[in-house]
Amino acid sequence: MRLERTALRTGARPERVLSLLDARARRLGLPAPAALTGDWFGSRAVIVPTVELRPVTEVDDAFAIPTHQPDLNSPANGAIGGGWFGYLGYDLTDPAGRSGTLPPAAWGWADHVLRLDTTGQWWLEALGPGPDSDALASEFETLLDGEPVEHGWTATTLRRPDGSAHTKAVAACIDAIADGELFQANICARFHGEFDGSACELFTTGVRRLRPRRAAYLAGDWGAVVSLSPELFLARHGRRVRSTPIKGTLPRRTDADHANAERLRRSTKDVAENVMITDLVRNDLGRVSAVGSVTVPELLSVTEAPGVWHLESTVASELAPGMTDEDLLRAAFPPGSVTGAPKLRALDLIAELEPEARGVYCGAAGLVSPVAGMELNVAIRTLEVTDGAVALGVGGGITALSDPAAEWQECLHKAAPLEALLRHFADERNL
Repeated sequence: MRLERTALRTGARPERVLSLLDARARRLGLPAPAALTGDWFGSRAVIVPTVELRPVTEVDDAFAIPTHQPDLNSPANGAIGGGWFGYLGYDLTDPAGRSGTLPPAAWGWADHVLRLDTTGQWWLEALGPGPDSDALASEFETLLDGEPVEHGWTATTLRRPDGSAHTKAVAACIDAIADGELFQANICARFHGEFDGSACELFTTGVRRLRPRRAAYLAGDWGAVVSLSPELFLARHGRRVRSTPIKGTLPRRTDADHANAERLRRSTKDVAENVMITDLVRNDLGRVSAVGSVTVPELLSVTEAPGVWHLESTVASELAPGMTDEDLLRAAFPPGSVTGAPKLRALDLIAELEPEARGVYCGAAGLVSPVAGMELNVAIRTLEVTDGAVALGVGGGITALSDPAAEWQECLHKAAPLEALLRHFADERNL
């Protein structure tokens, strides 16, 4: 199999490209497109015009399918070409065996993609031999000269769970920490609402407004995942691996919140939260990495995300000889930042304290490519759409210093940008 690339004559924004491709898929009766926008594989966007994302219910298959890759006999040169698009839902590893409304996982193979590089150049990239690249490029250039048909969605308000129930769960977690059962756990809540409209346009409008670093759109007959995540779960390029866990949050919603960046870096509770999870990620990667290769090149960096400030750190390593992407996923999933330490006890406690399945939330979404490697986000700030309904999960890391009321407020801060997105569909999207 060889890599083929053709430069496209278009300057369209990723949101416009995705909207036009979605309309094309509907018109021709094809499976929906999928998209990764923000910071993926050193590019600004990776969009597959149509891909059949098939539900996967078995844990072994969910981890194994994206590792089935063809042999490539040409250099990558910064390209992506194609690969497995999909997601792994948190439900795959729920000790209680619960499941949400979307499939626990879904993967689909794409043999060509549209990629926007950091210079603003679009490329049609294909893993050949396949369709005539020049003819396909001409088709897409013509398509991208058109105007998207805007469907929008009906403004909706999410139903919040009882805040007192969440604070009781947080208090129970603090008691478990005091009893020596664990050091930290991530306790979450689910918001629900009705959804009538285009999940694709929900994603494109969310990307335009919120500019998430690790956004992913995945859809099929089963529903849609609208992930507006700021967090990298795993990146594997060659044999090098990287994970950037986010732990520690303060609001960033008004000018009065600017000082929270420095407060966050000096917060004993938030720093402890981050350091513990960074150590957990070191342990996860260490299980499949070469001895002595696990490092922490960045610790406790304050970053911006929609509505909040975050603390993030980076853990890097090199895969040990013989280790595969499947081994890496088994060692690291679900992400440490949304579970706790020790991870196994945290998983059990989460199942005990959270009243419903997390669904896709706290899982991972992205792409595994024979050309470019693997990149998956952490599926937070993620809306799950199916059968006229939408769900949003939010939560936070609980330590011995946590205040239950403050933890509930953190949930509300994280949910606020997405609640506003759902409530206020705007006509001035300028795709």
